[in-house]
Amino acid sequence: MAKSPEEEHPQKAFGWAARDTSGILSPFRFSRRENADDDVTIKTCILSRMNGGFTNYPIVPGHEIVGVVTKAGKNVEKFKVGDRVGVGVIVGSCMKCETCDQDLENYCPRTIFTYNSLNHDRTKTYGGYSDMVVVHHRYVLRFPDNLALDAGAPLLCAGITVYSPMKYYGMTEPGKHLGVAGLGGLGHVAVKIGKAFGLKVTVISSSPGKEDEAVKRLGADSFLLSSDPAKLKAAMGTMDYIIDTVSAVHSLAPLIGLLKLNGKLVTVGLPDKPLELPIFPLVLGRKLVGGSDIGGMKETQEMLDFCAKHNITSDIELIRMDYINTAMERIAKSDVRYRFVIDVGNSLTQ
Repeated sequence: MAKSPEEEHPQKAFGWAARDTSGILSPFRFSRRENADDDVTIKTCILSRMNGGFTNYPIVPGHEIVGVVTKAGKNVEKFKVGDRVGVGVIVGSCMKCETCDQDLENYCPRTIFTYNSLNHDRTKTYGGYSDMVVVHHRYVLRFPDNLALDAGAPLLCAGITVYSPMKYYGMTEPGKHLGVAGLGGLGHVAVKIGKAFGLKVTVISSSPGKEDEAVKRLGADSFLLSSDPAKLKAAMGTMDYIIDTVSAVHSLAPLIGLLKLNGKLVTVGLPDKPLELPIFPLVLGRKLVGGSDIGGMKETQEMLDFCAKHNITSDIELIRMDYINTAMERIAKSDVRYRFVIDVGNSLTQ
């Protein structure tokens, strides 16, 4: 007979979980494994990522976890009790394949995700909507002292999602022109990181109301209204790179047309249906289209340090845990700028 979530492990935990397809979250008691020799136990202070689309119930969602170390195993050398740390999208991998050897744990075929995944012992992972987490130290990140816990938490997913492709595809040369398609949770961070690299940044959006936000508040150099054919035509062949953060189904042809010779378009938005890829403009302009999925642990630490150095954080709305279901409803209506962040440490009560 299968054990209940509360009996699966010896260490008691408390959080909020979705129990069925309604997706409504409510208080939930479950269990975590004991802190082993390679583990770090973290008291959750801040939790960012608001996740929907749950599938395997009961589920305690949430990655982009920031907290304080309360226990460190005897094999853990880089963390001690009291350290500020973060946990992102993954909490495990095989540690012995080619991708893991290259510090690309996010591409390991045996990646273990922070929630709604299975540990190597086949027990379920539970995310950060809880009072504490226990994580192998390889998947724990040092959170810079000068990076705000709340506004810095979304960088653990949104930040690395845009930073990694910009580094890998060489989209960092100062003075080059970067287009950022979409101005949401990913796009607004891409603008800030692009400017920190010394790029000329243009926000590409179909929403005219986002121009002031992009240029006056976020610091983009210009704004391109993609729903205006004349403006789109005038901008053809002007950009060196484009990072496409749009999650809705959309045409890639206009974005490819914006690229110069040898231009690069990287998609990170994950639309739920395949996108049509026109080949002729790629061939005739020697252009590249690529993708990218978060980043490995070494690169994610590099990203956090980069953002701390350049004072880059996400724009957030800080909420209490008991506001989470309302927040989910608002996310479905795109009513947030740009990330909800839960003050777990001050609002999770049993």
